Amino acid sequence: MVDVKQPSVGFLGLGEMGSAMAGRLLDGGLTVTAWNRSHGPAARLGQRDGVPVVPTVAAAFMAEQVVHPMLSDDSVVLEVFDEEMLSGVPAGRTHIQHATVSADTATELAEHHQRHGVGYVTAPVLGRSTVIARGDLLVVASGEPEALASAMPSLTLLGRQVWSLGSDPRHPAVVKIGVNYSIVHTLQSIAESVSLVESAGVGASSFVEILTDTAFSGSAHRGYGPMIAESRYQPVGFSMALGLKDLTLAEQTAAEQGVKLPMSSVLREVFEATMADPDLAALDWSAVAEITRGRRAR
Repeated sequence: MVDVKQPSVGFLGLGEMGSAMAGRLLDGGLTVTAWNRSHGPAARLGQRDGVPVVPTVAAAFMAEQVVHPMLSDDSVVLEVFDEEMLSGVPAGRTHIQHATVSADTATELAEHHQRHGVGYVTAPVLGRSTVIARGDLLVVASGEPEALASAMPSLTLLGRQVWSLGSDPRHPAVVKIGVNYSIVHTLQSIAESVSLVESAGVGASSFVEILTDTAFSGSAHRGYGPMIAESRYQPVGFSMALGLKDLTLAEQTAAEQGVKLPMSSVLREVFEATMADPDLAALDWSAVAEITRGRRAR
């Protein structure tokens, strides 16, 4: 079992989210062993507090009992955690998977890990990279009791709240997909409302201030509202490509479950139009609002 007083963990994948999460664990006093597919991000983290950087995922599992990956999508996760790699993981290790992946991929990963005696926890996180340093991520997790017990010390440090959803690996994956689908709706609803009031000569910033002081005071509206009002889409907290990926996951999940998503076709058209514009495609996913804004009659 992991020493809950002084846990030591591995962290794999040092993009925008991963770097911030690894930094949060370091700030909390944990020892972190790092790995990244490209050398630069790992080297930068390696300069901080003497963080050891390992050359392979297998080496991270050899060094640490608990390993947190934050990778980009289903294909990357399945490629990194293949049967060959898992077959060499020492007994007693726990893999805490944070990536937003399909429910089928979450199930496949859990089955692969069980086959090789590796603990597995599905634990996608809710929140942008900008909230991680202050511990305001939210975590939804599932796994077998022993794996969850190993994961909790570092999960409670990463997240302001951790919801345990039992042992089914699909449940956190579907919850994360549902949350992101709601955020996509939020981006579009703000864009449409801002375009409406701007067309009448009302300042977008004043409108968003009113909007978020009334019925829409949650973090999505308060976070993205001012960004859209001011067309302020850098630095990128969440990429446009990942936004389209998450919309696709929602559509795929709905099809598998026999659920109709009437607005998904509209949202897809707007996202695809954004991705077709190279200037917008390089910005934060909230820049999808500029498509609706740009279609307003002048």
